[in-house]
Amino acid sequence: MFCGGLFVAETLRVLDLGRVSAPRSQALFHGIASVMRAGDDPVLTLVSPERPYVCIGMHQDVVAEVDEAYCRDAGLPVLRRHVGGGAVYLDHNQLFFHFIYPVNKAPRRVTDLYAHFVAPVLATYQALGIAARLRPINDIHVNDRKIGGTGAAQIGDATIFVGSFMLDFDVETMARCLKVPSEKFRDKLRGTLQDYITTMRRELGAIPPRDELVARFLGDVAEHLCVEPRHDDLRADETRAVDEWERQLQEPDWLYQPNRRRFTEGVKITGGVHLSEGMHKARGGLLRVRLLSQNERIVDLDISGDFTCIPASGIAALAQALSGLDLSSDMPSQIAQHMTVLGLDMPGVDAEDIATALRSAYKPAD
Repeated sequence: MFCGGLFVAETLRVLDLGRVSAPRSQALFHGIASVMRAGDDPVLTLVSPERPYVCIGMHQDVVAEVDEAYCRDAGLPVLRRHVGGGAVYLDHNQLFFHFIYPVNKAPRRVTDLYAHFVAPVLATYQALGIAARLRPINDIHVNDRKIGGTGAAQIGDATIFVGSFMLDFDVETMARCLKVPSEKFRDKLRGTLQDYITTMRRELGAIPPRDELVARFLGDVAEHLCVEPRHDDLRADETRAVDEWERQLQEPDWLYQPNRRRFTEGVKITGGVHLSEGMHKARGGLLRVRLLSQNERIVDLDISGDFTCIPASGIAALAQALSGLDLSSDMPSQIAQHMTVLGLDMPGVDAEDIATALRSAYKPAD
């Protein structure tokens, strides 16, 4: 095919799986990415869950973010994905797309990934009469209402870009799934979601037929990404990897991350020793910190939230590197040095944001 006047031979394998179970809808891109190698063709998966579920971001604490009692009573599974971002309610009214590329064939920086892969998504919305645009860092908006979010990650030798077409959305259930401080706050959340979220049904008055949406999207993918989409099936090694990830995503240890520290805000252990919590809203997402400090120095630290961090293991490495940091010192410069050494890519989150979150938790010694 020709793209920009040049002949392009790159094939994009398109795996349209239709509706699958909730765990498999997440396991597909995890498994395919885990066995991808440098010379492989890139992959696009298209899928919707056959039953609703709740999915939290890689760096979130499920206990802090999700109303687990409600989800359990409502029969809603809760899963953790290997992509940053926040807790979301997912059902068949969302068509997920997952671009899975060998690392050497995709942009390196996360912000460049968003700009590159969101282009065909915006083109499809616009072709349908929806004036979608990218709102930095990674949201898709229509007239100041959100119609979708996107995320990025690396698994093994693969770069992943994920998102969904929002056909319709159950605001009521989304508001019930999240943990909130009070029912009055939940009422406010419900109203905010109703005002702030939009969908294809809301914008067009009806949901486009799936086959027409997919055909339009694949045409825009070919044009904007300069690839030749080709429908395909899972390879045998991919199927085995997807099966394994489907099992892992349902393991309690994966969901709860048992090494994550949890403690009550502002607990004084002894003179000069405190356990405390704080938070800060950065452009790239909410940062939650749990801090054990002694005599104005970090003894132990946990950082969670709905941000993106590549590599995913980097946020734990940063928390470990900050052990011993003087909380009364010039924290941003020291944090920035550690982020550089660790090679962290955290769009919309910088050293000052992390320092601000630490200050919000810090309890000076008596």
